[in-house]
Amino acid sequence: MSLALSLHTLFAVIWVGGMFFAYVCLRHSLGGLDAKAKTTLWAQVLGRFFRYVLSAIVILLGSGFYMIHALGGMKYVGPHVHIMVGLGIIMMLLALHVFFGPLRRLQRAVAAGDTADGQRRVAQIRIFVGANLLLGLIVVVVASGGKFLLG
Repeated sequence: MSLALSLHTLFAVIWVGGMFFAYVCLRHSLGGLDAKAKTTLWAQVLGRFFRYVLSAIVILLGSGFYMIHALGGMKYVGPHVHIMVGLGIIMMLLALHVFFGPLRRLQRAVAAGDTADGQRRVAQIRIFVGANLLLGLIVVVVASGGKFLLG
C-alpha cells in the first residue's frame, strides 16, 4: 500500500506541477519570441510533457484502484476518494483529448510551417490545460485535506 501511495502521489505531483509550470511560468516567459518560435517551442515542450502525462494516467489509475481495492472497495472509502476518482477521470479524459486532438494538430501545423494554425492550437490547448490545472489543484486539496474537510 505504501508503494502504491508513493507512486500515486509522485505522478500526481509530476502532472499537476507540470501543468502549473507550463500555464503559469513558461507561458508568461515566452513574450519576447515570435509566433513561429512560440508554436515550435510549445509543440516540443508539450510533446515531451505528454509522455509523462500518459505514464501518469496509467500509474494513477493502477495505483488508485489498487488502493481502493485494498481498502475494500468504493463503499469503504470516504467521499473525498469518490471526488478524487471522479475529477481524476475527467482530468484524464481532457488530457487524452488534448493529446489526440489539439496537440497532434499543433504538431502538424508546426511541421507544415502554418504558424497561424499553430497559434490557434496553442490557444485551444491553453484552455484545456487551464481547466485541467484547476481540476488538478482541487484534487490536491481534496486528496490532502478532504478526509478532514468532508469526513
